[in-house]
Amino acid sequence: MKTVILNKNFQLEDGIIEKPQPKNNEVLIQIKASGFNPIDYQMIENELERRLVSSPVLGRELSGVIVGKGEDASQFNIGDEVTCGSGSMGSNGSYAEFITVPEAIVVLKPKNISFEQAAAIPSVGMTALQTFDRIPLKPGDSILITGATGGVGSFLIKLLLADHFNNIVATVGSEENRTLLLEMGLKKDQIINYKEDHLKEKLIKANGNQYFDFGVDLVGNYMSEITAEVLKVHGMYVDVTALISKDAKEILFNKGNIIMNISNYTHSMTKNYDYYKSSLTRISNLIEEKIIVPPKYKVLGTLSLETVLTAHQMLKNNLTQGNKLIMTH
Repeated sequence: MKTVILNKNFQLEDGIIEKPQPKNNEVLIQIKASGFNPIDYQMIENELERRLVSSPVLGRELSGVIVGKGEDASQFNIGDEVTCGSGSMGSNGSYAEFITVPEAIVVLKPKNISFEQAAAIPSVGMTALQTFDRIPLKPGDSILITGATGGVGSFLIKLLLADHFNNIVATVGSEENRTLLLEMGLKKDQIINYKEDHLKEKLIKANGNQYFDFGVDLVGNYMSEITAEVLKVHGMYVDVTALISKDAKEILFNKGNIIMNISNYTHSMTKNYDYYKSSLTRISNLIEEKIIVPPKYKVLGTLSLETVLTAHQMLKNNLTQGNKLIMTH
């Protein structure tokens, strides 16, 4: 089958490998669309993420059609339209024509959305849902979300607003992204451009001249320091990127802040497959019931090295403009 594959020098190239065969409890999926995530290029460039490479074929989320089943796979039928976040649990990644995965992590595609929309959901949806579930928000609390128009940030804001939680301040880097948040339901004074001067002061002012109870940092590095500075004593810093700086850690330590790490990979390490199925089922139900809408997406092209390299560069340089990047197959 056709793939985009990592060679021995950790360079991507077009490739051909044998089509996988499903084991007893697995299904074989013909991939119709797959999504791109920052972890994809980070696994190539960074030593920490490189340890997560379990197949020379990368890619962690997909939608498609079941075309084969193992002997003990009974939850789905041939022809079912499905979606899943494969993580490192597939025989290969999603930069391929086919993949085998445990049926325990697969869910039916929401009926009211396309394959492209379905492929945009798993990674950002599950990361946002885990963040939403684990933050102990109470009425009257406040939350700062940096990088709010990225996939995780926009999904998290949808979940918060659907739960009638409105005490949100979000950062953006352009007027176009400000418009995206206004369309989602935030008000003008809740949105701060992180490129402006006196950012710390403007964030606190936007929160009614109060420091924040929670800071969800989806950017890292310099923004991890800003987030740390505007948190209350004993507040909570939610780290989704693992790009927290040394200075930010010092600020958080001195304030006695809690650092909460968000990682979906944790559950693949322990083979807690129910986490993936239950999370995606919740998200699918919310979308089918039209409580939230799926992420905005942009199709970059079909399965090819050119498409993958374009996606990685756009992610690396923050050029997604609030869109989930998608490849069709």
